[in-house]
Amino acid sequence: MSDPALESTRRRLTAKQADTVDRLGKAALDLLNRDGFAGLTVRRVAAEAGVGAATAYTYFSSKEHLVAEVFWRRLAAAPPATHDSPDAASRVVEVLSHIALLVADEPEFAGAVTNALLGRDPDVEVLRQRIGRDIRDRLTAALEPQPDPDVIDSLEMLYSGALVRAGMGYSSYAEIARRLEKSARLMLG
Repeated sequence: MSDPALESTRRRLTAKQADTVDRLGKAALDLLNRDGFAGLTVRRVAAEAGVGAATAYTYFSSKEHLVAEVFWRRLAAAPPATHDSPDAASRVVEVLSHIALLVADEPEFAGAVTNALLGRDPDVEVLRQRIGRDIRDRLTAALEPQPDPDVIDSLEMLYSGALVRAGMGYSSYAEIARRLEKSARLMLG
């Protein structure tokens, strides 16, 4: 069986199924880099991965679901920050920058992630909740021992707003990481 932290939103996966999902994810990234989000379809991803379209649709309900799943897996696989600094603002900046930089070198994927997470697909909603919970947990750990829920809410709003700005093309993801640092330091004093 696959790692429960990386379980697909639609079903538990055997090793063979997990391999198929990984191949589909890699094919999606290749297509995004070549043709952008507009050129991405589950059928094209399936063909690129050497998988039947019907098989691909058993794992992913839409291209948004596929892109959100790839991002979720990347986030879940990223180790949490070590939080060596005694300064809470530095620890929060480390978390926010690390998450933003997960996609900074892949502008097509980064924009696709923003588009995908704004979708209304029920499977994307499940992933949006997982991603949000993971980010909240990372921010909470950065603010230990006394995390203020209002500060965490504000940092989540800061992060999600920054991703939307980057997804709309107002800033690069690398620039967003720098701006997140400035904003988090202003919020945390």
